[in-house]
Amino acid sequence: MLAEKRLPFELRLEKTWERREGYLDLNPAGTVPTLKEDNGVVVPDSQVICEYLEEAYPDIPLMGHTLAERVEVRRLTAWFDGKFAHEVTQNLLGEKHMRRLAGRGNPDPSAIRMGYVALRYHLEYVGWLAERRQWLAGNDLSLADFAAAAQFSSLDFIGDVDWSLSPAAKEWYARVKCRPCFRALLQDQLPGMTAPKHYADLDF
Repeated sequence: MLAEKRLPFELRLEKTWERREGYLDLNPAGTVPTLKEDNGVVVPDSQVICEYLEEAYPDIPLMGHTLAERVEVRRLTAWFDGKFAHEVTQNLLGEKHMRRLAGRGNPDPSAIRMGYVALRYHLEYVGWLAERRQWLAGNDLSLADFAAAAQFSSLDFIGDVDWSLSPAAKEWYARVKCRPCFRALLQDQLPGMTAPKHYADLDF
């Protein structure tokens, strides 16, 4: 959202498990992300950050223009940050990779199966939205597209999205991938993991 609004920023890595005192002074919850403005304003939590950016830098709106549009953006953002993350990302990326990296034992096969079933359902829903709207929440690119793309990007990185199940969803995601603000994310790498060849390909 910062990049789409053309705002300069610097990313810093925070190892939340270290409970660093300096970071806890900024965000007592110890969670990421936290935005620190040059003027001293500190904003924790991704949703709060996005709402703040929309109010502080309204020139490029990403939350809709009308009350009804903003409701739909918020509804879908909550859908992907909550429902999708819980039913799909946690059961696939969380079980297959993060559990091992965190030293919490072996993956739960039943959770992985549930994740794949839920992924198909969510992929069909995104396709349904994409067939009826220019972007997921309506005529304009919005935070809802970024919230959805963040989830799909993490799953696509581990090769878990069968895009053939929904050509409309695939076409929507390709358009998000082509946004200048999103391209840099496609270059991210994780030690010990290799993304599929199509991951960073803007045309799949």
